[in-house]
Amino acid sequence: MQKKTLEIKSISQLHQSMGWEKPSHPLISLIEAEKVAVPEEGVGTKIISDLYMISLKDKNCGVEYGRNHFDFDEGVMVFTAPKQIASVTKAIELGDIHGWMLYFHPDLIHGTSLSQHMDEYTFFNYEVYEALHLSEQEEKIITDCIQNIKQEYQQRIDNHSQRVIVSNLELLLNYCLRYYERQFNTRKKQSVGVVSQFEKALKQYFSANIHELEGLPSIQYFANKIHLSQHYLSDLLKKETGRSAKDHINDFVIEKAKNMLRGTNGSISEIAYSLGFNYPHYFTRLFKSKTGHTPLEYRSLN
Repeated sequence: MQKKTLEIKSISQLHQSMGWEKPSHPLISLIEAEKVAVPEEGVGTKIISDLYMISLKDKNCGVEYGRNHFDFDEGVMVFTAPKQIASVTKAIELGDIHGWMLYFHPDLIHGTSLSQHMDEYTFFNYEVYEALHLSEQEEKIITDCIQNIKQEYQQRIDNHSQRVIVSNLELLLNYCLRYYERQFNTRKKQSVGVVSQFEKALKQYFSANIHELEGLPSIQYFANKIHLSQHYLSDLLKKETGRSAKDHINDFVIEKAKNMLRGTNGSISEIAYSLGFNYPHYFTRLFKSKTGHTPLEYRSLN
């Protein structure tokens, strides 16, 4: 039997699909998790949404994001961005789960300062098992932000509403950035282990000559090896080392290039291809950005 796919384009359609009352605001809605119910016939449905979603729940909510289950015994936050795919994995009765889900359409923040730096909130692209675990005090602060948003859009939609709602939303996201940094710090031992795994995998990629067949390694390649999302891996490396995953990869490749420029007579093109670059001018551009010299200039210096 073919699985059903549900495409959610708006807040109104979301409410209608779930059997909820009409939304108070066309672009944002806070839903209590106790109101979520999924019948047996809904199991297996794939959901593709044009909405951002921020949720805090206390247990398995019967939804799989990507290939991973949300399955925690305490309050945690999960974030999803538009066009991500969720799958319903089990039936849910009213009151089965506790918490809330905040949905908002990208149009809500269009033209605001928040829209200009949404990419900084990379946790919208983390996997579910990289969820944010909150202390009681942190949960209270987050809940206060949520209640401010709800109160604003329910009670007074006027010329100032969007600004007030978006300001509170931005405050909420900034708190989440802070709490993720705290989470990285409190899990430092695990983080150091991840850095070590990444560095080992990076060396093995080149020592096993995988680059000769596959080209330069992607962040996704190492994320798969370490069983993390590429965004979480890059953020963790940035926190621990001050350099992103892309910087680590590029720096490693440039060091190999330096050794080849000093120790071989190969042409710049030959060196570029041997390192996994498809186009030599990409190699030259990267090399100069990292060293301040073109490969030929560097070779002449040595």
